[in-house]
Amino acid sequence: MAAYREHISVSGLCGIGYGLSGVFLLGFTPVQGALAGVFTWIAGMLPDLDSETGKPIREVFGLLAAAAPFMMMRHLMDWGKNDPELVMLYAVLMYAGIRYGLASVLSKFSVHRGMFHSVPALFIAAELTFLAYKNDSISVRLLMAGGVSIGFFSHLLLDEMYSVQWSGVRVKLKKSAGSAIKFVGKNFAANTLTYALLLFLTYLSLTKVGLIEPPQNNNPTNMLQQATEFPSEKH
Repeated sequence: MAAYREHISVSGLCGIGYGLSGVFLLGFTPVQGALAGVFTWIAGMLPDLDSETGKPIREVFGLLAAAAPFMMMRHLMDWGKNDPELVMLYAVLMYAGIRYGLASVLSKFSVHRGMFHSVPALFIAAELTFLAYKNDSISVRLLMAGGVSIGFFSHLLLDEMYSVQWSGVRVKLKKSAGSAIKFVGKNFAANTLTYALLLFLTYLSLTKVGLIEPPQNNNPTNMLQQATEFPSEKH
């Protein structure tokens, strides 16, 4: 299994390459390319959110907690109605919730090398980024989500590479081989929860890009409006 230093170094290099590619090959702005590179770098450490306690995991949660309010800043501004103090309060609460609340929950219920180290988790992280990052351009959202998926995959790939031992011309696999790049884990409940979340986020993402039309008749807002209309208004 690769160490924290290897993961952060490789994802950082991937972030630099991805950000530069986004600017010079895909035509995104330097700011967008730099931000996508940062997301790639941070995502390279996300699978270790289920790791045992220690300095690396504290740093991972610290980075995630610090990055989340910035990624959600436009949402926070909407929720706070552009009130600087209220937006700042929301940002602090989000930081504390991730840094301490989420860290505490995961330490009790997650298992290292569980479904956090999996391909479905990769797509979940990318889709959460796509949905959370507020921008009118779908291509910009996809740029950020793509960076997260690349950084996430670099972690999984590096773990699998470190599970192979070379002894001359002989290859020996460690017990950890196959535990990173996988589609299912050993825990049925964890598998079910992961795929249920993946399907839900996939539906929301496809709806966001317009590939799936949300049901109009079952929209709670429309139903409430119809229920509160007077008979004369309906005709």
